[in-house]
Amino acid sequence: MSTYTAINLAQRPVPGPIRSDTFEVVNKEIPEVGSGQFLVKQTHMSLDPAMIGWMSSDTKSYIPPVVLGDVMRSSGLGEIVESSHPDFHVGERVMGLMGWTEYFLSSGPGLNKVQAGLDPTMVLSVFALPGITAMQGLYGVAKPKAGETIVVSGAAGSVGSIVGQLAKADGLTVIGVAGNAEKCRWIVDELGFDGAINYKTDDISAKLGELAPDGVDIYFENTGGAIQNHIFEAMNAHGRIAVCGMIADYGTDSPSAGPNWIPIIKKRLSIQGFTMPDHYAEIPGLIAKLTPYVMQGKIKHRAHVLDGLESAIDGLNLLLTGGNNGKLIVKL
Repeated sequence: MSTYTAINLAQRPVPGPIRSDTFEVVNKEIPEVGSGQFLVKQTHMSLDPAMIGWMSSDTKSYIPPVVLGDVMRSSGLGEIVESSHPDFHVGERVMGLMGWTEYFLSSGPGLNKVQAGLDPTMVLSVFALPGITAMQGLYGVAKPKAGETIVVSGAAGSVGSIVGQLAKADGLTVIGVAGNAEKCRWIVDELGFDGAINYKTDDISAKLGELAPDGVDIYFENTGGAIQNHIFEAMNAHGRIAVCGMIADYGTDSPSAGPNWIPIIKKRLSIQGFTMPDHYAEIPGLIAKLTPYVMQGKIKHRAHVLDGLESAIDGLNLLLTGGNNGKLIVKL
């Protein structure tokens, strides 16, 4: 086979569901491998909420937008099928930003080797962006203490589910917010959260008062939307809010109104946004700290796997609707 398939970003998305004409499916010639290079056949590709922002025209964000006409940006895992690089060998697996493409030519930077024998869906669900984001947000920003209460929005998502399990393992009371009964059941019955709020059907304030009668010390924010104000009002003095994502506002021209700032003064709250490109140098340490939790069976995961490269196009909308059950992955 001399050609392969890739998907380029053809135009910026408009408010609402992501349309198929936002992308262009193209065929390319498989490149020749030069000295110091290696060719990766990507086998699994990650779909993450951050990708919605990468598609926009926002040049003031933490990472430049994907250039129109370029391969859509994403992280993934694959196997080296040809190599002229002394440190990367045929048969080894690597992980990193490769994009929506079946093959990826590299000279090494940005790609890390993956231990043989590890399940690729587990690697992308735990040790890739979800796990390191959860670690940085929880320990680098929120700084949890045993006995405190944490509320995690998007709690059944790839990042939120790990945050909640880490916090529970460290002796916190953990409350998750999710969008349907099955997800609420999963985070309580399977992941060990102390309680769950279904933001679509529950009286959020009443449920929050029931589950956190002494208030909230940490809010790990993944979604934004109407639930934000309720949790903000329940924050205790010296509470910490780690702002990881705002998926509810990514696809709209009219973001939801944020809370009044007076309680920030009254309660001396700390609110910090964070993104992982600021912390790439810390990733080895984050993974080292995460690994014992995983090895001790304290971190469970589930993956929602789509088949075929082109399934990524419609798959992105699952992130906007919450239609995925677990880490969203495309199997090529």
